[in-house]
Amino acid sequence: MCQKHETPLHPSFVPYRLAASYIREQLQSSTTEAQLPVLGIICGSGLSGLSSALTNTTMIPYESIPGFPKKCTVMGHKGEIVFGLLSGVPCVCFRGRFHWYEGHPMNTVVLPVHVMRSLGVKVLIVTNAAGGLNGKFNVGDIVNIMDHFALPMLGGMNPLVGPNDDELGPRFPPTSNAYDSNFQNLVLEASSNLGLSDFVRTNGMYCFVSGPQYESKAECKFLLQAGGDAVGMSTVPEIVAAHHCGIKIMCLSLITNKVVMPYDGDDDGEKSNHASHEEVLDAVNKRSEQVQGLVKEIARLLEHDGVLKGLPDLPPINLDVGRVMISQESSISGNDVSIVPNEKKTRAASFCPFRIMKGILNAPAHCVVIGGAMITIGALFGATMGRRK
Repeated sequence: MCQKHETPLHPSFVPYRLAASYIREQLQSSTTEAQLPVLGIICGSGLSGLSSALTNTTMIPYESIPGFPKKCTVMGHKGEIVFGLLSGVPCVCFRGRFHWYEGHPMNTVVLPVHVMRSLGVKVLIVTNAAGGLNGKFNVGDIVNIMDHFALPMLGGMNPLVGPNDDELGPRFPPTSNAYDSNFQNLVLEASSNLGLSDFVRTNGMYCFVSGPQYESKAECKFLLQAGGDAVGMSTVPEIVAAHHCGIKIMCLSLITNKVVMPYDGDDDGEKSNHASHEEVLDAVNKRSEQVQGLVKEIARLLEHDGVLKGLPDLPPINLDVGRVMISQESSISGNDVSIVPNEKKTRAASFCPFRIMKGILNAPAHCVVIGGAMITIGALFGATMGRRK
């Protein structure tokens, strides 16, 4: 039985708790007896095939998970979670991510990270397809990222902006130690074991841009002069969120194209060496088998070398949702509230009234409130999320 929060939850703290509770129930009822994961993987564009290396799998589509966007809109992102064993390690693989350029708020962009933290993940492998800034890198190279440069975050586009969820992490976390040097040695060992050392690079710096447009020549020149090796439209928000909540991080970027620099002989704008998403996916397809093998070997080494067992368990997250704070700017009235029955449950939904008093939404014991800081608030009734009784 979950203990209720003493103070009301901020709406932005609700979706990941709701999703994690639902996922726990699905795993407990799974015929494959799926284990709670200790290793998490986020698949970049075209890299959803990483999940095919898992055994004893359980799949949950995003569209069935309360609080999740119904689908991924970007080609190459499947929109499902796969649980299973990777080299004997209990693992969860997110086949598709949510990007800020799709119109998602930042708390949705990092929703998979917070769900993984709630499920007990200790180590997260983040993968992405990226443009190559470093002239020494070739298309098909796999770069172990050890630092990042995020102009959008310096301007305030940051997953940690807003009220801090103290159960996840501190208000002012450092990021200078977000990437573990021990993991870089592990990547080198894994690539050597597989004979991939010729195209696995180390000490990379990833530059995060918002997208969806690809970078201009001047922007690429600026990022290169800032020390960037690879550039892309994802990853760093997930890195920051994972580090904030205590998850150890490993990041692998697959170089899918070389960015266009000034004076590359393409000033007429008519030649074909501009970046495109089709080019990205084509490069991923050519290297996907090696990326999959590398991640699988990394998982084996994490288990064989005792790295996972040596990491302490993170404190459990209280997934109970009892009372939810309503934003004072929302001007919510009774007409703004919509009730959504829990159609996914076999038991009949029972509709119980809730009331809004002094900025607090009081939810019945068997009710879960969904939604963020928005005008319309949905209530999911008849649920047994978090095993409330």
